[in-house]
Amino acid sequence: MATTKADAGPKPGVVAALVDAQRRGEVTATALVERSIAAARATQTLNAWTHLAADKALARAADIDRRRSRGEKLGPLAGVPVGVKDQIVTRGIPTTAGSRILEGWVPPYDATVIRRLEAADAIVLGKLNQDELAMGSSSESSAVGPVRNPWDPARVPGGSSGGSAAAVAAGVCPVSLGTDTGGSIRQPASFCGLVGLKPTYGRVSRHGAVAFASSLDQIGPLGRTVADVAAVFEVIAGHDPQDATSLTAPVPAMDDLGEAVAGLRVGVPGEYFASGLDPFVRAAVDGAIALLGANGAEVVPVELPHTRYAVATYYLVATAEASSNLSRLDGVRYGHRTVSSVKDIGELYARSRAEGFGPEVKRRILLGTFALSHGYYDAYYKKAQQVRTLIRRDFEQAFERCDVIVGPTSPVTAFGLGERLGDPLQMYLMDIYTIPSSLAGNTSVSVPCGFDPEGMPIGLQIIGPPLGEGRILRVAGQLERLLPADERKPRVYAEGC
Repeated sequence: MATTKADAGPKPGVVAALVDAQRRGEVTATALVERSIAAARATQTLNAWTHLAADKALARAADIDRRRSRGEKLGPLAGVPVGVKDQIVTRGIPTTAGSRILEGWVPPYDATVIRRLEAADAIVLGKLNQDELAMGSSSESSAVGPVRNPWDPARVPGGSSGGSAAAVAAGVCPVSLGTDTGGSIRQPASFCGLVGLKPTYGRVSRHGAVAFASSLDQIGPLGRTVADVAAVFEVIAGHDPQDATSLTAPVPAMDDLGEAVAGLRVGVPGEYFASGLDPFVRAAVDGAIALLGANGAEVVPVELPHTRYAVATYYLVATAEASSNLSRLDGVRYGHRTVSSVKDIGELYARSRAEGFGPEVKRRILLGTFALSHGYYDAYYKKAQQVRTLIRRDFEQAFERCDVIVGPTSPVTAFGLGERLGDPLQMYLMDIYTIPSSLAGNTSVSVPCGFDPEGMPIGLQIIGPPLGEGRILRVAGQLERLLPADERKPRVYAEGC
């Protein structure tokens, strides 16, 4: 266990390999896209895609190949196929956020992250399936049916960015974009054996992301390696004047992923190792932490005492903001409009929303509307915001003692399809370790750290202070190299990339 690989260079990323292969003339962008399209069709039983934009992607690939043949300078992601969660707006490609309420909507503009990807010459393959309007932890609430986990199609891939995780894990595309409100990038990354990054709140523009909870939503990348995630993050991060919450801090180059962790202080919160944590998950996470210690990191205990209030706090804040944000989807300004005859505008609203929203979205709208209603605002929403401040202060105090905080991403590995649909509370508890970081606005990444006895991936979460993406990716990169190599692949896998 104490074997050191700290002198090894960064683990090579798939993205860099594809870009280099094109530069050397070994493959074309068109061939890469054709391969990904074939892989998407070969793995369609996973239900990972809501729309495959094959013609548009091939046309863009052909343009990149022509520009390369003319000797033009290309972007850092030239020719790389990227999948995009259906929560993110794409011009000319349907965006439904996994909901019937937006069925058939084709946006007239691109989200900022899409413009930045295309400016870097990446190629958008299409839109990826998800929990309806990003509300869920299993990707089972989608209006077009559940996503399946490539490691075991009888299990969930996590949520809400389940399609984003499944497409990468199944070998269809090397990277994808997801959104993370309370863990919706990190938890699917854990369930599908990937690296998934939730940036600092405001680090990546939310312009063009269908709003769920505006004070929590963040767009981030999922990939097979830390280097892949870092490459996409560098492209999509940075200030955006179209997003009022966008941070102005410059984005540093992610070029120190090969640095050793010697001397780094790694905080371990006891609250993340309490009852309810699967013993196999705990063993894998404990092993990874011991490996960091054996390679020079200083492992220190830290306290996050308000963690026990995090889930309740989140489901007051997030549902209240969802209730407000989703009021625009009324069948008049946006969204599905009922074809039934109605007697007045009130009935039009009621019927349209009843037909357009699924059960989980309705549940959260009701919870949020109640929390914001007259006489309950102070008792629920205001109190939740006060506790949110306490949770943020817990992290601030912990980071005075350590550089990063590590623990499990999820208390369990991927569970069976339908297993938890009848118990919303148990489903909500799946995000118990990812929610606190979201409430505090920190940055976090999930990185694979092992498998359970049934061969399902286990994820370790690394949390950093705001703007600490470089720090947590450095630790993730070291873990990626230090952990024993495991070459197993998902049961549903296409040699796509």
